[in-house]
Parts: sequence; structure tokens; C-alpha cells
Amino acid sequence: MLFRESSASLATRTHVEGQLAQLLTENYQHKHHHLPQPGEVRSWERSIPALANALVEAGLGEVEVLLEYGLPLTSKRADVILAGIHPTTGEHSYVVVELKQWSEAYPEEDDPLLCRVPAYPAPVLNPIEQVRGYCDYLVSFNGALDRAPEMLSGVAYLHNATDFGVAGLRAVVEDDRGRLFTADQRGAFLGYLRSRLAAKPGAEAADALLQGKVRPSRQLMSVAADEVRDREQFVLLDEQRVAYETVMSAVRKARRSHRKQVVVVAGGPGSGKSVIALSLLGDLYRRGVPALHATGSQSFTKTMRKVAGARKPEVQRLFKYFNSFMEAEPNDLDVLVCDEAHRIRRTSANRYTKAALRTGRPQVAELMDAARVPVFLLDQHQVVRPGEMGTVEQIQAAAAEQDLDCTVVRLDSQFRCGGSDAYLRWVVDLLALEGGSPTRWDPDGKVQLLTAESPWELEAFLEERRAQGYGARMSAGYCWKWTTKIKPSTQALPADVVIGDWARPWNLFGDRALLGAPPAPLWATDPAGFGQVGCVYTAQGFEYDWSGVIMGPDLVWRTDGWVLNRGASKDPSFTKATPDEVVDRLVRNTYKVLLTRGMIGTVVYSTDAETREKLRSLIPSAV
Repeated sequence: MLFRESSASLATRTHVEGQLAQLLTENYQHKHHHLPQPGEVRSWERSIPALANALVEAGLGEVEVLLEYGLPLTSKRADVILAGIHPTTGEHSYVVVELKQWSEAYPEEDDPLLCRVPAYPAPVLNPIEQVRGYCDYLVSFNGALDRAPEMLSGVAYLHNATDFGVAGLRAVVEDDRGRLFTADQRGAFLGYLRSRLAAKPGAEAADALLQGKVRPSRQLMSVAADEVRDREQFVLLDEQRVAYETVMSAVRKARRSHRKQVVVVAGGPGSGKSVIALSLLGDLYRRGVPALHATGSQSFTKTMRKVAGARKPEVQRLFKYFNSFMEAEPNDLDVLVCDEAHRIRRTSANRYTKAALRTGRPQVAELMDAARVPVFLLDQHQVVRPGEMGTVEQIQAAAAEQDLDCTVVRLDSQFRCGGSDAYLRWVVDLLALEGGSPTRWDPDGKVQLLTAESPWELEAFLEERRAQGYGARMSAGYCWKWTTKIKPSTQALPADVVIGDWARPWNLFGDRALLGAPPAPLWATDPAGFGQVGCVYTAQGFEYDWSGVIMGPDLVWRTDGWVLNRGASKDPSFTKATPDEVVDRLVRNTYKVLLTRGMIGTVVYSTDAETREKLRSLIPSAV
């Protein structure tokens, strides 16, 4: 939340030109460590006064106004939450308000859940559905709303729009959590506010909401089975919902026009790509639409088969690999959801492929051929192996080569790492992935970041978190050889990862449990995975409460920059033919993946003394 004040005080503040916008800008910069976008500042300057004046005119000057309220465990923010007392029940009452400066907007072809605004290049979510999503999400995650979810309602206030200019948006059903008011309906808007809020102080209600206990995040695997088989488990917000609706619209278009539609969904770690993928698969499965889910990750696919497809073979068969479509009939599926598409390889062929199938055909072309609507969800900063080629540009080029329509949806928010977009930017700068340089971590209250002086400290800290009921895992750069063949007579797992007098095994290789340790695909989700060190190939695509990351000698800090020590890498996918600059980028991407698995916090340790010193200078907290 950026600011809180009574509506009367806020209205007074808005009368001084520029004062409110400057205050919010300063608060925003302090909280997020960068300046807000100019469009956001314009919204503060124009939309907040319109709402504040309406509240005062409605006689609701004592209602508490929460500006830019951060939704729990995500980087998303609601424009405004009004807190007060219900005029009839006398209970706390809250109204989520989404403010829009639009003067006109039109539904997107046959899908009113998406809309077109002349100033925007791509469709956006209908504001009725947007504010409804915020309400549903708050009820799911804020304990203050547990006992009476009806305390919460939501409205979109388009204070510059006429009824005529946005008439098409009303094709979406309105209810208490999603209503729309325009400038033409200002009187009705005031009446609605009076129906939800009394002319009484709202500070106590605001306190209750802000102090409401945040429920744990719905970790992906814990609800995967229900999502696919039974009912929708996830609340998709804003651009997540836009991505979902874009795919559903593409399915309808492809059926009508008999023309293939390609959709690309791009976003960073925790932006909701796999949640969108499962939501799509679950909805299509329940509707009887032919659809499959595919990845290039053994760990992710096998885990989904085990979790979502438990005791249900027909659900297990929904989860495939990217190389499963070499002999697929063209357009045999309506939808193919390609999750973790940054792991697409140049071709599907390997040394075990039959000679007749070694055609050299690009894997991305095979995936596009397999379905009327191929969907690619990716984060190009998670490419960690030579030969992986899933980027937005490469998929767009492959679509253009076949003269196919290709729509790109970008996900800007994120739900991992406590919803801290500042932390994700810090990691990208730390590793200089986008031209930035390491900066000191300024704690933002959403995610915890610490350093450890030894692997013993790192492991002990994680053990304490586990004793408190949290999940935790240790992972490391691929700097130690991995014993892949263990004799049946072995009494203990081989301690591959050796750092001084500390030694632990890598996660198991293969699909069988051994000596109490889970098979590799389940390392990240089975509690018995703690005690083994995970590599990037078993951690990628997963999340856990606490993440311990060991930076090995393959990437070290020297004076004023990172230096690749190629000889320290034991990753067998790096061959002599792999150029140094490619290895350097892939190693940095590897550490980006490992540093963004934690939901609550991350502890970092480097085996290199100078690198530890650099990390200490950047991260103020130590274990």
C-alpha cells in the first residue's frame, strides 16, 4: 500500500496541484526501488481526485481510503480499497475500486471478457472482470474476510466514459464483486457507495484488513489435481486472465475459420505461467476439448502425472514431452499447452530416435503442427542448456514461416518470492542479465534474503525453518560430478557435493526412490528431498517456501565483475563445441533459476571467498 487517509483529507490534498502525485511517487520509489510509469502518475493525478470528490459529495468523508493496495503474495495492486462500516449490518465493509481514465472501450470480437481501448496496442481485461478477480483473490488470501466474505464488493469507475462509449463492456455479468459505473452514472455510483458504506469513521475497518492474516500461497503442486480434474482452484488476475481468455478466444477462432492460431505467453519466474497452463488444461479437460500439456522437463512432467493424475490414467496421459509429437497427425488436437517452452530444442531427435524420424525438422514446427491452437509459455532467462531455443522471437519466426497468426501476451506481475518484483529485478541486476549491475538489496518486507558463511550455516538455518513447518530445499550450480549409477548394495547415497568438511548427495538420478530419498522428478515436492542438493534441472519449474542456493566456483566475482570459470562446471551438456559466451549466459541463467525458487526467502552461499565478500556487501542480513 502506498498511502492511507480519510477521504475528506485526501480530497483536501488533491486540491493542491501535484502534491498527491509527488507523495505517491516518493512512496512508490521507496517501496519498489524505481520510479513509477508516467501513465500511473497521470492516473493518480486525474482519477484519485475524481473518486475522493465523489466520496465527499456522498457524505462519506470519514471512510478510509487505501491507495495502491498490494494484493497478498503477489506484485499486483488494487487501485483503491475503501474501508468503513456497512450502513445496514454495522459490520466492517470494504469496496475495491478500479479507476479507469478511458473515455471509450469495446469488447474484443466475440469475447467481452477482453476489451479494446484505443490507446492500447493489445486487448486488456474487462474492468468488471478485473475488479471481480481482485475481490476473489482477496477473499482467498486475507484472513480478515474469512468469516464474512460478503463484506467485500468491487466496482470499476470509468469517470471519463459515457454509457454509450463503453456499452459493449456490459455484456459481462455484473454482481456485487464486479460492477461498472461511468461518468453518466455518477449519481448511481454515489448511491452505490452509500449502500455499502455508512457516514462513520473507517479507520478501525482499515486496521482489521491490513492486519488480516495472509494465508499461505496455493503452491502449484498442492492443488494441481483439483485444478485439472474437478474445478478451478486458481484466481487469475489481470494479464494472467488476459492470457487465459486469449487462448480460449483463439480456440473459438480456429474452429470458426479453420485457421491455426499461435499464442505465446512470456513472463519471468513466478508470473503464473504454469498456473495459466493448468487452468487452461483443467477447463479444456472438463469441457471435453482435445488438449494436452507438454514440457521439456522430466521432473515437471513426471510430477504432474503423479500429482494431478493420481489413480487416473486418463489424466496422466494429458502430460507429454516436447519430443512426443514427431509422428503426430497435424491438427489432431484442438490445444497443445507447451509449458516451460524455453526448453524447446532445435530438433526432437536424439541418439535413440529411429533413422526414419531423423528429418531435422525443428521441434517448434512439430509442436505447431500438432494442434489448431499451440500455446507456448516461456521465460527466455531460464534457458540453461545448449540447444534450448524457446524465445518469443524464435517462436514468432517459426509461426511467420508457416504464415500463421501469432499473438503474444506478456506477464509483468509475479507471485513467487513473496510477490516481490523488486527482488526479481535485484536478481537480474546481480547477474547482469539485462545490462544492469549488482546493487545493494533494500528489504521490501515481501521476501527475505540472507547470506551464509558456510554450507553448515545454510543447512542449519533451513532445518530451523523446517522445524517451524515450512518447506525448504538446497540447490547448487552444477560444479560437482553427479553419481548416476548407485549399486544396490550401497548403504548411503554418495556425497557428491563436497565443500570442505561438508558433503551431501545430489538429488537421485532416475525414477526410483532409494535409501529414503525420492526419485529425481519428485525431489522438489517430496519432503524427503531435503538433505540432497538439487541441480537446476530438478529445481526448474518448482517452488518451495525457503531456498538455499550454493553458488559454486563456475561463477565468481573478481574486482568489478563476474568471471566464468568454465573448467569448474561439471554439466555434461556443455561440450567443447559450446562457445564460452554461451556457457557464460547459461550459467548465469542457471543461478537466476535457483535464486527465484523461494516463496518466502532465499539464503545464498558461495564457495569462493571473494564472492562471499561481494554478497555480504550487497545483502545486509546474514544467517
